[in-house]
Amino acid sequence: MRCPFCGNTDTQVKDSRPAEDHVAIRRRRFCPSCGGRFTTYERVQLRDLVVVKKNGKREDFDRDKLARSIRMALQKRPIEADRIEQLISGIVRRLESMGEADIDSAKIGEIVMDTMARIDTVAYVRFASVYKNFQAADDFEEFVKELRPPEPKEED
Repeated sequence: MRCPFCGNTDTQVKDSRPAEDHVAIRRRRFCPSCGGRFTTYERVQLRDLVVVKKNGKREDFDRDKLARSIRMALQKRPIEADRIEQLISGIVRRLESMGEADIDSAKIGEIVMDTMARIDTVAYVRFASVYKNFQAADDFEEFVKELRPPEPKEED
C-alpha cells in the first residue's frame, strides 16, 4: 500500500480488525520512511460493475460516489454513521448479487430510493429531488402528495 504522505510503497500493517459489520477490514498502517500513520479499508468485491447512464455512456461503478450521494441526502438526519455504512454496503451487495456486470443508472437510483424510503422520509425526498431532477416547488409538492396516505372521505 502506497503511503499517502511520501509515496513510499513499503508500508507496514500495525493493526487489523473487522469493520462495517464484518463486511470490511480496517487496517492501521505505518510508513517506516516518513513515520506517517493512516487507515485503509478492504472490502470484498464480487464483480466489476459498470454503470450504464441514461445517455448510453458507460463508467465503472464508484462506491464512493454512491456513498457521497447517500450521505448528502442523510445530512443532519438522526441516522448513525454505522447505519449509513451498513445501508451503503447492503446496496452494493444487492447490486453485485444481481448477476449482471452492466447496471442501468436508473436501476441503481430505484434501489437507493427504495432503501431511503424505508430509512428516512426526509432523506428520501432529498435524494428523489436530485435523482428525479425536480425543477420547481410543484415537483416537490406532487412527489410528497404521493407519499401521504389518501384522506378518508366524509360520508353524508
